Amino acid sequence: MFEFAINSAAPKYELYHELVRSADALTDGETDAVANMANVAALLWEYLPDVNWTGFYRMVDGELVLGPFQGKAACIRIAVGEGVCGTAAASGETQLVADVHAFPGHIACDANSASELVVPVKRKGEVIAVIDLDSPSLMRFDADDAAGIEALAEVLANRI
Repeated sequence: MFEFAINSAAPKYELYHELVRSADALTDGETDAVANMANVAALLWEYLPDVNWTGFYRMVDGELVLGPFQGKAACIRIAVGEGVCGTAAASGETQLVADVHAFPGHIACDANSASELVVPVKRKGEVIAVIDLDSPSLMRFDADDAAGIEALAEVLANRI
């Protein structure tokens, strides 16, 4: 049984350090990608305040396919280059979106989402998945969130 303590009053860099440490411990030695994504999606949901969706889209046959997540039911398939997730997959770059309604081509899986952070997970330079975080609050995510999730993506690159 894993139990992780969360200090919601801690500075973001400490919160993300703990999140990455917990994800590392939880996925270390486990070879099943789905199990690892499921546990990490749950950790994100538990650790991060003010989110309404945390999870993964996996690259399958040239498109993003829904992976393990926490939150409302979501879009199953997203074309590379479409929406925030597809843009992250196409560019290989983190997408930090303060207002999803201002993002050209945003795909509204949950009408309550107002801001979004999507970080590509890369293995050998190829995008294999994206980590997707949504919030019902505008401007919820910042550079510290992006850096924290990018560190998480590095740990997960060979575990999903």
